[in-house]
Amino acid sequence: MNDSLKRVHDQVIAAKDSDPATSRTAKLLRSGRPKIAKKVAEEAVEVVMDAMHGDRDAVVRESADLLYNLVVLWVSTGIEPRHVWDEMSRRERLLGLAEKLPKKMVETAVARRKVVEIDARRASRRR
Repeated sequence: MNDSLKRVHDQVIAAKDSDPATSRTAKLLRSGRPKIAKKVAEEAVEVVMDAMHGDRDAVVRESADLLYNLVVLWVSTGIEPRHVWDEMSRRERLLGLAEKLPKKMVETAVARRKVVEIDARRASRRR
């Protein structure tokens, strides 16, 4: 799976400078991050709706669309697939399973990051 998404990522990057009149990817990238994010949300909703209706084939098709649009969003924000895989590995080390982090762990990590940033700023001012 990593290889497939990496190939899609590489193809999206290659299409960035293509003519938007002939490249759907180039057109989407030029439409801006809010439009790309909206496409990700739309595809996610379609996956959910098809799953609720028990339409397995539609879930597969819409999941492929969702992953494509997610990769386009990654490219627009400078994210590479390896960044996501690294986060999945980190979660697996923390939890034994690559799952969504509990809210308390996320809040603690964000608070800890802010303290480190504040301490770093204070240290740089003292110099």
